[in-house]
Amino acid sequence: MRLAALCLALLTALPALAAEREVVPGAGRLSEAIAGADPGDVLILSDGAYPGPVTIDRALTIKGPEAAVIDGMGQGTVITISAADVVLEGFSVTGSGAVNEDLDAGVKILKGADRVQILGLTLYDNMHGIDVHGGRDAQVIGNRITGRQNLHMNARGNGIYVWNSPGTLLDSNEIRYGRDGIFSNASASSIYRGNIMRDLRFAVHFMYTQRTEVSGNISIGNHLGFAIMFSDRAKILNNLSLGDREHGLMLNYANNADVTGNLIRGGTKKCLFIYNAHKNLIWSNRFQGCGIGIHFTAGSERNVLTGNALIGNQNQVKYVGTRFMEWSHEGRGNFWSDHPAYDLNGDGIADGSYRPNDLMDHILWSTPSAALLTGSPAVQLIRWSQSSFPATMPGGVTDSHPLMQPLAIPVPPAVEAMESAVAARWTTGNYDDIDPDDLTSH
Repeated sequence: MRLAALCLALLTALPALAAEREVVPGAGRLSEAIAGADPGDVLILSDGAYPGPVTIDRALTIKGPEAAVIDGMGQGTVITISAADVVLEGFSVTGSGAVNEDLDAGVKILKGADRVQILGLTLYDNMHGIDVHGGRDAQVIGNRITGRQNLHMNARGNGIYVWNSPGTLLDSNEIRYGRDGIFSNASASSIYRGNIMRDLRFAVHFMYTQRTEVSGNISIGNHLGFAIMFSDRAKILNNLSLGDREHGLMLNYANNADVTGNLIRGGTKKCLFIYNAHKNLIWSNRFQGCGIGIHFTAGSERNVLTGNALIGNQNQVKYVGTRFMEWSHEGRGNFWSDHPAYDLNGDGIADGSYRPNDLMDHILWSTPSAALLTGSPAVQLIRWSQSSFPATMPGGVTDSHPLMQPLAIPVPPAVEAMESAVAARWTTGNYDDIDPDDLTSH
């Protein structure tokens, strides 16, 4: 008797087997199916329109083909997820509202909606694409997000917005148009990798984000590539910034970052901008074809720069200050394409040190009108004197152990084709409404 009672108790404690339910298109059909489903059920959509908005308040899987379209009809967020363990896969989401202050989005993941998976969706014509807004351990993988273009860029929404959502994984998403590709705000302990972002303000934008990895991402033709601001312990690894306009990478009040293996190339005013950023390790990156290779300013301290390659930049370094900065570490410096170096002992380290700036550079940067004197005999005499007598040089950047060979960072042919398509973007045409003077304070 006791055994029978125990068996009955175990059976009643087991959850009901998940059921697959087909949902036909039509107004209200998806909301009805959600209301009638048990946790763990799978709702299968077919080609056609599913007018929304809808809220998912239980652990469900909803999947369908791209031609199955959930349409918010311009009202708020299209799909709001308030339950944990929800999976969305394959279909299309469009038609959110247009109120940026309310973060109208294609998909919104609320606090408490943990372990949500957003897989392979096509999202278009939404204010924000996906808003991870408090849910932990979300996985946003392989989605195609196309933002709006009918507003000024600063008034548009982001492709993916992550707010206070630790453990978020953003992997292999394609994001185009809108404002920022990925905007991470007040979040931590996440991974953003393998995403392609084009035609945006910032590809990746950090504000108050801690212990988060940005790796293997591609930024092409954006106003700014990777903006790491007011953040700590970021890992910026093996990313590409190709043909971005203002900066490839900006460290603004960013501390303790590991910046490694990144390629920043072409079209950019500044490959790397370091502004009031401290204790960052910047090594084995390639900065190529920018107006300024590295702009270093605002009292940044205890940064280590080693193993980088600065190639063909109009100015390799811009540093306005009187302090002496050593840009080598443990006998290994950086490669400088304009350094006519010798290596008589063949150890891969140049025999002479490298100074990227002289006194006249400091004068020209602090007093631009002095550029009228650049070709004068007096200026040439000062520059010759400083090159012949280094003791007369003011404080500034020195690389005491410059490298003889640059590192190479390959770019896949398909990505090079996208880079070529935007090669002349910033020389002609309209730059939208971006004010570069606001970039460090936004």
